[in-house]
Amino acid sequence: MDWQVRPHRALGLEINRVMDGYIVFQADRARLHYLNHTAALILEACDGRITAAELPGLIASLYHLPEPPIQDVEHCLDRLLTEGLLVDGVPVGTNGASARDAD
Repeated sequence: MDWQVRPHRALGLEINRVMDGYIVFQADRARLHYLNHTAALILEACDGRITAAELPGLIASLYHLPEPPIQDVEHCLDRLLTEGLLVDGVPVGTNGASARDAD
């Protein structure tokens, strides 16, 4: 994984908070995703401003963990990226398009 990537949420996600996480609907893929609290935190934190490398420390701080959960965060990021809930790159402008989309 490239830990210097600055992931952000994909466009067109319908995000609904539920008691134990998020339910996310992707209309373009007609897919429904359930995210636990940790995955929901990672999805929220990925706004294109922080690097992936900052996420394990953030999660460790929020959950008062003795060590950053690097492998767990890497697995979660990989899944969120693979499923299309996150995209890599920095959002450009107000429409949320990534720098890659601007080319």
